[in-house]
Amino acid sequence: MAIARDPLSLPEWAAGFATGIARDAEGWLVDAPFGRVRVEFRFDVEAGILDHDVAMPDGSVVHNAMRVIPNGGGSEVVFSLFQRPGMSDDEFEADAAAVAADLRRLRELCERMSG
Repeated sequence: MAIARDPLSLPEWAAGFATGIARDAEGWLVDAPFGRVRVEFRFDVEAGILDHDVAMPDGSVVHNAMRVIPNGGGSEVVFSLFQRPGMSDDEFEADAAAVAADLRRLRELCERMSG
């Protein structure tokens, strides 16, 4: 949770989404493979909620639900990915592959930091 909730750590593990991140007076700006986007994070650490809304370059907003669920001595991370209107099946599959790769990098980063 500590790693995943820190927006500045995104480029370390979420390269499919954030190649860079900066804070300005209005919030967070993320350099994403699909352009610069504004991101609003909504965290509730006690409840395991790591949601974020992404204002896309075209002006649409994508809500991303992410949960961290305790599981024994560790945790499970769940990211809900939805196919947006107008998104082709190929685009959705590519998005799903990027999310899966990001979650693998998050797991590896957590394992390195705890071991």
